[in-house]
Amino acid sequence: MLFIKSFLKLVEIQTKVASMIPFIIGTTYVLYRFDSFNVKNFLLFFISLLSIDMATTAINNYCDYKKANKTYGYNYEKHNAIVRYNLSERKVICIIFVLLSIAVIFGFLLFFNTNLLVLVLGVMSFAVGIFYTFGPVPISRMPLGELFSGFFMGFVIMFLSIYIHVYDQSIAALAYDNGAVNIYINLFEVLKLFLVSIPAVIGIANIMLANNICDIEDDIENKRYTLPIYIGKKNSLILFRISYYVMYLILVLSMILKIVPITAVLVLPTIISVNKNIKKFFEIQTKKDTFVLAVKNFVMINLVYILSISLAIISDKGKYFLY
Repeated sequence: MLFIKSFLKLVEIQTKVASMIPFIIGTTYVLYRFDSFNVKNFLLFFISLLSIDMATTAINNYCDYKKANKTYGYNYEKHNAIVRYNLSERKVICIIFVLLSIAVIFGFLLFFNTNLLVLVLGVMSFAVGIFYTFGPVPISRMPLGELFSGFFMGFVIMFLSIYIHVYDQSIAALAYDNGAVNIYINLFEVLKLFLVSIPAVIGIANIMLANNICDIEDDIENKRYTLPIYIGKKNSLILFRISYYVMYLILVLSMILKIVPITAVLVLPTIISVNKNIKKFFEIQTKKDTFVLAVKNFVMINLVYILSISLAIISDKGKYFLY
């Protein structure tokens, strides 16, 4: 029982919502937009995605444990599972290896069941996930965390969760033949899918931004030069606020262009709660008190978003697209 508890803390299971929500958005949208669903590919991708996400978090905690200069305080003693449960380094490394192995095995099974593009995007996502906190200059220690986490977790995960069901429908393709690599991309279709992913992209980027704002002092001490350190706390808070407003504007644009169903209008009233959370975050920025507000914003916006797409599927009255 203690092992399960320490394992769930090591992989921070509660944070997996950040990868599962884009996955669910893509799954509901492919039913709405393409009326297609491949059960086998769905299960393969789900297992691979969850495993690599847990492995990445475990690697993050392990690297923080090894590299931390500050080994005391709320952010370290309470939240680093290796310290909290006195886990041996050998056990942590074994857990990481098992999770990575599961992710790779199921990822290759998914590739064999789809095409080369899935493999390439999967490898890129694996690389970003691992090097986010690993290596001589991890992505998380640079002012690129928000960009990479938002794009790969918000868009690439959602794109793949759609693509695995419709990989044969001329959205995009990658083929290798006699030393030549042939790439096909329907830019209009991919752009539409990117617009669909914006609530997830901005929501995840803002979780990372809020995290880095809260950790400015600790990050300076631990030599992690994140975006808020480069642009300052004041500008970071402004970016945090504006990003949400941009998200709502793009959502309205997507409805006007009939890329998302009109039922997505249900997302707009969430701006009331989001505004309240933004004001609270502006008052104080700490992991203990207000970081969770960014997570709440992300979950609230995107769960309503998923519900709105689901309602369009159920009613079968929301298929308004430009053709």
